[in-house]
Amino acid sequence: MTRVRHALLSALLLAAPLASAAGPIASEDAWPRIRKERIQKLLPQAMARAKVDAWVVICRENDNDPLAIHVGCENAGGTAAFLFFKQGAAVRGVALSPAGEATALRDVGPLDEVVPLARGTNLYAQVASRLAAAKPKRIAVNSSTSVTVADGLSATQRAALEKALTPALRKKLVSSEDLVSEWLSVKLPEEVDILREAAALTSQMQEEAYRAVVPGKTRDVDVARFLRGRMAELGVGDAWAPDQNPNVQSGPTRGHSHATERVIQPGDFIQTDFGIRVGGMWVTDIQRFAYVLAPGETKPPKEALEKWEKGKKGSRIALATLKPGVRGWDVDKAQRDWMREAGSAPVMWGTGHPVGYWAHDVGPALSGAQQGKPAAGQAARIVRPGQVFAFDGFYAWPDGDAGAQRIISVEEMAVVTETGAEYLTPPQEDLVLIPSPGPSRPVP
Repeated sequence: MTRVRHALLSALLLAAPLASAAGPIASEDAWPRIRKERIQKLLPQAMARAKVDAWVVICRENDNDPLAIHVGCENAGGTAAFLFFKQGAAVRGVALSPAGEATALRDVGPLDEVVPLARGTNLYAQVASRLAAAKPKRIAVNSSTSVTVADGLSATQRAALEKALTPALRKKLVSSEDLVSEWLSVKLPEEVDILREAAALTSQMQEEAYRAVVPGKTRDVDVARFLRGRMAELGVGDAWAPDQNPNVQSGPTRGHSHATERVIQPGDFIQTDFGIRVGGMWVTDIQRFAYVLAPGETKPPKEALEKWEKGKKGSRIALATLKPGVRGWDVDKAQRDWMREAGSAPVMWGTGHPVGYWAHDVGPALSGAQQGKPAAGQAARIVRPGQVFAFDGFYAWPDGDAGAQRIISVEEMAVVTETGAEYLTPPQEDLVLIPSPGPSRPVP
């Protein structure tokens, strides 16, 4: 980006208030309505793809299932069971709830039926009775070794459930990991629109933070604190652990970490990995890069620009490969092939991951090819329309000490369409340039 273009962008951003200043991107009360629509429209498809006829979610107070908020039992007190039965192209949801909470569930819950249970009722016997009557062929339960949010059924809950089931029903229990991955990875159009606005705001805030950098004085942690202050002002939450959001790095890569006291210097690339949460549910994950000019420079040195362009091209190659029907592994391999061609050092990170309810959401992992092994696990999952991904374009090179690297990782967010994929917000085309004090002279 030229100095003129950078100045123009800065002026525009200063003149226009940030998008969310006019009001929240998504109100806190949007989720119950969207959740109900997701159960009605997307859960039947997910159950069909996962080949399950019934799904059992056990909820409780204080140590609830990670998926409680997705099915409507986030306010559980006494232990409750939420059952979902596939009926043709639809799903019927039934809550077996302690009587004291059943009235509230009927008022706000997303299910078709709420059955109040008197104190002392054996919940698991009631679940077993409902399952026996439904005669499912496969029953999903939240136990998984590979999808953490599908592993909410505790050992004692599982033991109680299995004890109540007949031997024939016990044999039909399967992990819900396929069901959960298929269901949560696909977002409704309204959710994609929310994520578009949140992504635009995330990018804009990072641009704003870079305008406050003074080379030789500003530390990585100062950039992080600036963004955290803006988050508080705008009323948005964290996409991941607050101590590591944002992750600002101007020196050798530190991976997923916190910003440090390192002072930003001329010649540095600055990497900011940042995500916000809106409406209490939806999160972003975007990186923006700046380059610190030396005194008198008006553009980065040729070698710095070449590194940026190679990383950016990797991101564009990943986007072009991301389309319905491919595996996550295929997207990763396309970018790995380009990295080798471009002369990049290898990196441990996968190209990308689903994003939406968590920064690292469930669904196809855009990874695995860096290990030179066939597609397996989450990387073997098929990409579908409505899935949203955050993905990087990598270019890495050694930096001083043994094993240390600097990495360009051009991370953008995109949604899969019926024919391909499209960015949620305009991608970063040029480095944000940060001038250093000194005489103005052109670079030879």
